[in-house]
Amino acid sequence: MAQEKNQLRMKDYEEIVAFLDQWGCFQKAVFFLLCASIIPNGFGAFNLVFLTDVPDHHCFVPDLNFSEEWRKSIIPKTVLNGKQELSRCSRYRLDVVQNLSDRGFIPGRDVNLTDLEEERCVDGWSYSTDVYLSTVVTEFDLVCSDQWAQPFTTSVFFIGVLVGSFFSGQLSDRYGRKPILFATMAAQTIFTFAQVFSTSWTMFVILLFFNGLGQISNFVAALVLGAEVLTGNVRILYSSMGTCLGFAVGYILLSVVAYFLRDWKSLLMALSLPCLAYIPLWWLLPESPRWLLSRGRVKEAEAVIRKAARWNKVQAPTVIFETYS
Repeated sequence: MAQEKNQLRMKDYEEIVAFLDQWGCFQKAVFFLLCASIIPNGFGAFNLVFLTDVPDHHCFVPDLNFSEEWRKSIIPKTVLNGKQELSRCSRYRLDVVQNLSDRGFIPGRDVNLTDLEEERCVDGWSYSTDVYLSTVVTEFDLVCSDQWAQPFTTSVFFIGVLVGSFFSGQLSDRYGRKPILFATMAAQTIFTFAQVFSTSWTMFVILLFFNGLGQISNFVAALVLGAEVLTGNVRILYSSMGTCLGFAVGYILLSVVAYFLRDWKSLLMALSLPCLAYIPLWWLLPESPRWLLSRGRVKEAEAVIRKAARWNKVQAPTVIFETYS
């Protein structure tokens, strides 16, 4: 019986606040500010495309006294997809090459390169900087025997997204839409910035996991808050197009920023620091009146509606939610 009564009250909500109109200054501010709050989700969902890209690479060759012919031939050539490329994970043994170079042998003429013994990249790798100055892959050498870590990094992020989706709704129902929205925005900003100072791949993916916790949680909190504050056709427009538009703007801006910033640390800083501009939104965005009413906080819900009335320059009734009192 209590549940049916509550549902009836929720249905009456739009009729009670109809005096506000659907598209006043208050609704416009909520609509566009919430859309703006979703922009970082577009950053976070796709930045790993750039952060974990694998540039061309081959074994690093120390500056030893080789002849020019041997320096050009020390990396074996392999055929990949019908195209001849330098081997990414092996080189000819340096001591053997050094001996052959000192004796004046010419590779390919005096020595059959396919007969030479190969070794792993024990001195590290040389990475191409044609596209990126650095990525997480080049920073922590996630190649060859550790190449599994590159796709696993993305998996860790989406595991965080999955875990966050399990409890964000419950937290939002208990503590309110607005606190959870800003808590998840803060989590994304803080952990994205903290990743810049990662000293190991393990540290990076741990921070990435917590970053993922706020990803879908932030999106859903903004979606629910807007859907409960706005009414009528504006509510439908926001829920169907507004939120998606904010997300799309995020990943469009990501591609622009990534084009100009080609090292992973600069990219993360550029994606996290501007989010500090969202702090003033705490004083501009309201709590959901519907949620306040569901918790029995009628006076606080009325305060939100009276503020909206002032913004829209309309007169609010003396008692707004009489049936909820």
